[in-house]
Amino acid sequence: MRSYSLFTILLLCAAVLLVDVLSFYWLQSITKLISSSFLKNSIKILFWCFSIGLISAIIVLKVTLDDINPQRKHLLISSLYGLTVSSFIPKILFVIVISVLFYGNYMFSENQSLVVIPLVGLLSGVLPFLAISYGIFRAVYRFKIYKHKLYFNHLPEAFAGLKIVHISDLHLGGFNKRYKVLKKAVNLINDLHADYIFFTGDLVNNYAWELVGWDKVFNQLLAKKGKYAVLGNHDYGDYSKWDNKEEKEDNLNQIKHFYKEVDFKLLLNSSEIVESEGEAIAIVGVENWGKPPFKQYGNLTEALKSALQIPFKILLTHDPTHWNEEVIEDTTIALTLSGHTHGMQLGLNYKNMTWSPIKYKYKHWAGLYKHNQQYLHVNRGLGWIGFPGRLGMRPEITYLELHSNQ
Repeated sequence: MRSYSLFTILLLCAAVLLVDVLSFYWLQSITKLISSSFLKNSIKILFWCFSIGLISAIIVLKVTLDDINPQRKHLLISSLYGLTVSSFIPKILFVIVISVLFYGNYMFSENQSLVVIPLVGLLSGVLPFLAISYGIFRAVYRFKIYKHKLYFNHLPEAFAGLKIVHISDLHLGGFNKRYKVLKKAVNLINDLHADYIFFTGDLVNNYAWELVGWDKVFNQLLAKKGKYAVLGNHDYGDYSKWDNKEEKEDNLNQIKHFYKEVDFKLLLNSSEIVESEGEAIAIVGVENWGKPPFKQYGNLTEALKSALQIPFKILLTHDPTHWNEEVIEDTTIALTLSGHTHGMQLGLNYKNMTWSPIKYKYKHWAGLYKHNQQYLHVNRGLGWIGFPGRLGMRPEITYLELHSNQ
């Protein structure tokens, strides 16, 4: 919330209050169906206590944000974010539906006393509330494995059948030290018996202290041939206020050191050549590369220097926009792995159909894409940022098998 001005926060609160006033107006068409005065008054009091309490909490948090301990700040912000979304969206849907039904009936029907209108309106608010609650309390950690088999004309025979697990966007601060929750994902990953585990950035939200205790979980991740990672936009500490440059650099160095502790090779604009039976592939990793306002630390040219003579390359880059801007057409990289978008943590996944509002911002935002002989896979992320839940966009573990067309 610190990234928004006080004026913006006050506008948000005004919008919340306006929707609450309209909701309360229509709520009375429902409470009048209740015979008990005590129950009617209790509903009205609870409604306004919640509304005023939420608005007050948002304003107080904004004013006192800089004085709050960073470890408590994230939890408070995410909790208020969840409360605001779970309250605002159902209410606005309730207002829209009941208004349309009421005035539609008023204009086109002589029956002005339909009881069904307020009940349908209520249902239109209750169902989204239940869906959002499910997204916050259950779906957010219902890990899902997505499996793909990819075929290449130039994959070295020694690497045919290579098994890769791709994970991304853990944002460990959101787990709030609930190590057992992520341990479930670790077990799912280990059951895939991968040759390599690739992690494509956003290990934390901002701070190295989010990593405390997580080394014991990460050390349980098993890969037959190696584990590799790159940094994401949140790993640099760019979204936090630091007392000095050295403090920010120390935070980043602690994050880099964590990867060494958990036996992940962190690729910082560099390549790793992997050999088997006299043949080789290159694992290339760049630092975060994104379009403004995201900073570009990545240097693909530098990363490729030691891998130019290797025909088959796998690229780890956090932001999928990098693929379209610098990878396809300009390089011979066979497979690019990215994350970053989270699939907006909101969308629809049904059989081969996938949709999310994030598609209007990112051309490549979830799943597998192909351009000629080059593939991109965008992972939906294991964690969350902002809204503390997922609606129709479950946290993802990707399993890829590489095969040769020869």
